[in-house]
Amino acid sequence: MINFNYDFNLISLQSVEKNNFNNDFDDTNCCKIFGVFDDFISPCMNFNSRLNNIKELGDFSAKIGSYHLVYNNENNKNQRLLYVGLGSKDKYKKSPEIVISKVFKTITNKLKDFKNIDNIFIYLNTFINSENNSQISWNNFIKQIIFTINQNNYSFDNYKTNKNFDSNENSSQNSPENSPQSKNIKNIKNIKNIIFNIFNLENTLNINELNNIKNQAVATADGINLARNLGNEPPNICTPEYLATTAENLAKQYNKISCKILNKSQIKAENMNALYAVGQGSSSENDAVFIELSYNGSSNNEAPIILIGKGVCFDTGGICLKPPANIDEMKFDMCGAASVLGTLKAVAEIDLPINLKILVPAVKNMPDGNAYLPGDVLTSLSGQTIEVLNTDAEGRLILCDALTYAERFNPKIVIDVATLTGACVVALGDVASGLYANDENLAESLLAASLQTNDKFWRLPLWEEYQEKIDSTIADVANTGGRDAGSITAACFLWRFAKKFDNWAHLDIAGSAWKSGKEKSATGRPVAALTQFLINSL
Repeated sequence: MINFNYDFNLISLQSVEKNNFNNDFDDTNCCKIFGVFDDFISPCMNFNSRLNNIKELGDFSAKIGSYHLVYNNENNKNQRLLYVGLGSKDKYKKSPEIVISKVFKTITNKLKDFKNIDNIFIYLNTFINSENNSQISWNNFIKQIIFTINQNNYSFDNYKTNKNFDSNENSSQNSPENSPQSKNIKNIKNIKNIIFNIFNLENTLNINELNNIKNQAVATADGINLARNLGNEPPNICTPEYLATTAENLAKQYNKISCKILNKSQIKAENMNALYAVGQGSSSENDAVFIELSYNGSSNNEAPIILIGKGVCFDTGGICLKPPANIDEMKFDMCGAASVLGTLKAVAEIDLPINLKILVPAVKNMPDGNAYLPGDVLTSLSGQTIEVLNTDAEGRLILCDALTYAERFNPKIVIDVATLTGACVVALGDVASGLYANDENLAESLLAASLQTNDKFWRLPLWEEYQEKIDSTIADVANTGGRDAGSITAACFLWRFAKKFDNWAHLDIAGSAWKSGKEKSATGRPVAALTQFLINSL
């Protein structure tokens, strides 16, 4: 696949004198970028005179996300100076992640417009409140900048054509790896270097730690992009077999990763009958697969962390067919699988010293003469029987067998990730993913990682009172508890299959995994939070 995203390995950190802006590079084609609070007072004393001049002109208010571009600087005629508004320091102090997200979206969009620019210098001290200047604050700050630039520079135009398309960049083979992209996509690819300048870095911060943080952020951005690419592929391309091929390619790319794939017949032989039932409506042997990936970064004696991702590559609802409005977006029902594969890629890039397993039950939920039916009773891998009340509550069925499968590895932590319920979208919208956990420390660790990365989670209850809603009159459990508390009862269903785990969490990402409407696109969430959680676990 042709990749128009910026190579973040070209980002570097350097220390500069606090009052020196003119000796960065011997390069005339550059842009220097500064953050400006609405009091127009900078941490660089000799810079305040410039800000006062801009303030007196009255055409730059320093509101959040506003900008003022100056050409023909007196010291360098080919230099641009870009001033970006940060708003008030009080508002920044309350929600720095929101301000930084908006500001660096503005910067990224402006960088796309620049031509004949070799180097971009971003003076980071001018973007951070001097009251919030700890090493930890800087670590999170640098990560968020890279995530924001990556998010706003991302594009997925694999299947667009353009009359100005450069045929030399395209293969005659019509495959996802060689699919055409529009050549006129706006991007920051042509910029040679982005340099994060920090005043007197060696005297205030640990440069090695900051570089390590930058590398972690770059690896995480790569994982996010993999998750977004998988989610954005059309359902005739991103099939269960395609996910299996992606897993196999990860194992080929990284020597610490190994891969095992079960096809439909092998799933049946494993007695994963709930997973098998959901895939019955697809005729192909490879339209239901079970993916097991192992990342061995630590000793063989260390218990693994397991991430399970729901991989419904298209969800018609089965016999309980969904209405046609926005049904095209049901290609995103495999974003749980995409996110755990993206997290694995990030972990392998960082080379984390942990043992990690990724489990992906992947199917299409289709209606045909062989499809499972409302009223069916399924015997899951755990031996628990499930009454199917709604074939559109299929995600929990494939996940329950994956949870039981995970028991054989004696994991220390299990986290499943799924676009599970519309009820979670109603409850939390697209801002936060729903978090359920059976352990307080695990819940707090996940919440902390989500805040560090601005990939927010919100905890919801697993109270025993909700369990009775999914009791069945003829089986051990029903696969739905009705509309009321729908996200909670779905989590309660999964909890019945996670009783052997001391540390289990469920993430319902139905609202956060993709954007709808004109901005329709996978977000890559929660790769950032999951990767940070794994980093923090060391």
